[in-house]
Amino acid sequence: MIELVLSKIKVDEKRHEQLLVFKVQGETRYLPLVIGIAEINSIKLNLSGVKPPRPMTHDLLVNILEGLGARLEKVVIDKIEKNTFYAKLFILKEGGNRIIMDARPSDSVAIALRCGVPIFAKQDVLNAASVAEV
Repeated sequence: MIELVLSKIKVDEKRHEQLLVFKVQGETRYLPLVIGIAEINSIKLNLSGVKPPRPMTHDLLVNILEGLGARLEKVVIDKIEKNTFYAKLFILKEGGNRIIMDARPSDSVAIALRCGVPIFAKQDVLNAASVAEV
């Protein structure tokens, strides 16, 4: 697994797509992910430091984890099939038990950024989908 760092958020007006662009740690490659408008807005709100009066969905999920005595350890983008990315949330429960949950990468990233945890990608995902520049 190789760590990713969120490099930029890009809106492609021509294709009506929102992209999260990750830089591959220690390399010159990038991993672009197309995500939905709701997830992009949630990520932008969090990055800008805006605190809505009521918890947004991703904030709620973080609050649920904390309320259950669990914490997110990391996110791994672990698979790509037919141009669809897959991710896993690695959650450490109270008492040290770890659970791994399937999740969309867009939601995973939104939660990871709120929790301040690293985001990784498997090498085969990077081999299939990374680019030299975006």
